[in-house]
Amino acid sequence: MATWIFGYGSLIWKAGFEYDDRLVGFIKDYRRVFYQGSTDHRGTPVYPGRTVTLEPAKGEICWGVAYKIVGKDRQRNALEHLEVREKQYDKKAYLDIFTEPSASVPAVSGALVYIGSSDKKLNQNYLGPASLQEIAMQIVHAEGPSGPNREYLFQLEKALLELGCEDRHVFDLAKEVRGILSRENLTS
Repeated sequence: MATWIFGYGSLIWKAGFEYDDRLVGFIKDYRRVFYQGSTDHRGTPVYPGRTVTLEPAKGEICWGVAYKIVGKDRQRNALEHLEVREKQYDKKAYLDIFTEPSASVPAVSGALVYIGSSDKKLNQNYLGPASLQEIAMQIVHAEGPSGPNREYLFQLEKALLELGCEDRHVFDLAKEVRGILSRENLTS
């Protein structure tokens, strides 16, 4: 019996666990947004970074990577790793993964996905929507134990480009962050 895990953020470029297969695909009716606060990896409790979560969005798709894990020991190790790594995400969903935009039958059924919900009672790190400029400014200045928040954004952008996946939100945000960094370097 195999377990599938779908990653749409840093799991795309850094799984952190052993897996048996890796499949590029997408989930339907969700979009990736930088609405989740990170106080343990890409920011601090005083100045949270912003990482991605999923937001329901009828008709949209979110590209990422699904990992197949076979064997009880590997599955246990992967899930133990993810329970620590994704601890600020309060919701787990089991979603279908597609590989072709025209497909009506999923390539994988019921892949585990970690989501930071918008429910502030359950997810105290949910930051929610803000303007592109506000999100970009927060990303420019946030830094945590895993490094600068902008590094997370740029790694995600690079990973999506390498997979050939389009994500306007990520690409527009990366462009805005580069603009801020360029302007700040000119004034310092």
